[in-house]
Amino acid sequence: MMTNYQRSTLYIGVTSDLRSRIYEHQNKIYPESFTAKYNLTFCIYYEAFNAIEEAIAREKQLKRWNRSKKEYLIGLLNKEWKDLSYDILQW
Repeated sequence: MMTNYQRSTLYIGVTSDLRSRIYEHQNKIYPESFTAKYNLTFCIYYEAFNAIEEAIAREKQLKRWNRSKKEYLIGLLNKEWKDLSYDILQW
């Protein structure tokens, strides 16, 4: 999940290369994208899966959730909504 500095907008997506995708979001490689438009450069939550089908199913599930349920999920693993990007990009 990506968010902006104010933590006011959430984005949920799926990728097979998290490091590259975060880089793309932060550098606005796709300037017309949702993440570029709303300046979503902070990665605050992610999950890893063995199969892309599982990841896509989870993405669809999370996108159906309301904001409070998403916030609860984020808080379980990232209570302070810290930007995890730096750690992920160092892998």
